[in-house]
Amino acid sequence: MKELNLPVTEDELHAYVDGELPDDRCANVEAWLRTNPDDAARVASWRAFAERLQLRYGGVADEAIPKRLEIEKIIGRPRRWMYGAAAAAALAFVAGGAIGWTAHGVTATPSVYAAFTEDALDAHRLYVVEVRHPVEVAGNERDHLQQWLSKRVGYQVTPPQLDKAGLKLVGGRLLPGPDGPAAFFMYEGPSGERFTVYSSRAKTADMQMRYVTKRSDASMFWSDAGVGYALCGPADRDKLQQVAGLVYDQVERADVKTK
Repeated sequence: MKELNLPVTEDELHAYVDGELPDDRCANVEAWLRTNPDDAARVASWRAFAERLQLRYGGVADEAIPKRLEIEKIIGRPRRWMYGAAAAAALAFVAGGAIGWTAHGVTATPSVYAAFTEDALDAHRLYVVEVRHPVEVAGNERDHLQQWLSKRVGYQVTPPQLDKAGLKLVGGRLLPGPDGPAAFFMYEGPSGERFTVYSSRAKTADMQMRYVTKRSDASMFWSDAGVGYALCGPADRDKLQQVAGLVYDQVERADVKTK
């Protein structure tokens, strides 16, 4: 007969929370939790966080993955934009208003930033619901994450430090972008809210920061030296602008000057 109170791994604890643990291991995990209060508290916090994500983004998890975010797009042929549709979508984005950023005043082609921002928001909504696998490389591997993504996107990428806004780096991943690979970083606040930073080469002139909303989420988009940036998060304009300011200052120092 198997001993029920066997040590369990962190992966098993996550699988238990997600309902993905094999039946023959559930009893072991439950016995472990009864005698290990620290792990029991962690499991309870993960469950509470998953419930908050479900309440906010439950419907997103059931949506089909947008074609432009499928992994094959990363290694396949470059995407060609459907400018007509994107231009129509841009009208709604422009209505969201713009926030001037004094260093930039050149207007970009609306279809480019509209499509770019739509990609960033779709990626944000797709991955913020993930509890076990929100990123490819965890935030505690910052150096590796920075080197890997910089090599893949073709310019220096540095995960912004957002501690001043109360946000901790969860990690990052590689995604397809409009004109090449995109770098994607995810951050998490103390109450479980998540923000993402999406950057990629973009065929657009330097442009000022713009605020865009989509359902319950929003984005701040700007471009500089042929690179587009989109910070996405909950549709709280003041908070998003605060975080965007931190991101903007750091990519100006770390990224733009190296191109």
